[in-house]
Formats: sequence, structure tokens, C-alpha cells
Amino acid sequence: MRKSQPKKIPLAPDPKFNDKLVTRFVNNLMWEGKKSGAFNIFYDSLEKVSKITGEDGYEVWKKALNNITPGVEVRSRRIGGATFQIPSEVRPDRKISLSIKWMVRYSRERNGRSMADKLANEIVAASKGEGASYKKKEDTHRMAEANKAFAHFKV
Repeated sequence: MRKSQPKKIPLAPDPKFNDKLVTRFVNNLMWEGKKSGAFNIFYDSLEKVSKITGEDGYEVWKKALNNITPGVEVRSRRIGGATFQIPSEVRPDRKISLSIKWMVRYSRERNGRSMADKLANEIVAASKGEGASYKKKEDTHRMAEANKAFAHFKV
């Protein structure tokens, strides 16, 4: 029997938009425990996004996150000596986590001067349905589609 899951600690909403999702994003963006630095990077990149697109940076960011949120993913499962990739629905909480992690990861891998620049470019790209994080979601969906035949092995 597995132990019970630890209690989720409620997140404090961020100071500017009063949104818990922003805090969650910043926590993933944070490097070496420097939260105020992460907040600065995030707010700077939103300003850059609004300069680039001429729209509200916050709205563009939310749209970008929605665009890269996966619906299905593949999970590995061993059945009779063979490993199958089994498509499964993604839990709501994990959906958000994955999209945030992908956005942060692929912004870091971009080339640009500052992290704020890189993040801004990734947000703009994702909101248009392009960029590395969007491609990652598409690949994940494609993998699930290709392995649909094994869906009856449900994890």
C-alpha cells in the first residue's frame, strides 16, 4: 500500500496580476532560489511581449500556455517482455506542469541576450502556434496518435 500523498501547499498569487498560475510559472523559472530575480525576468519578458505583439503581454502568455498544453501523452509499460508506449490522458494538474516546464526549458535553449528576451520570444512563438515548446506538444500528440493501437493496455 502506498503512503498518502503530501498536502499541496497553497501558492500565493503574484503581486502584479494576482494570479497563482504566474507564481507557479515563476517557481519553475527560478534559478538557485532567486525568486525576485525570476519575477523580474517574467515581468520584463511580458513587457517585451506586449512591445512585440502590441497586445497585453499577460493575455498573450496565457494564450501561449494554452497552446502548448498537452491533452494526451505516452507512458511506457512492459507487457510480456516488450515495452509499449501507451497513450493516456494527462491529469489537469500535470497538463499545466508540463506546459510550464516545456516553455521554461525551450526558452533557456533559445539564443538571445537575456533570459527575458528568450522567454518573450518563446511566448510570442507559442501564442502563434510555433516554436520549440509548441512542437514538443505536437510531437507528444503525434506519438500518442501513432500508438493508439495499444490504448487497450491502459496504464
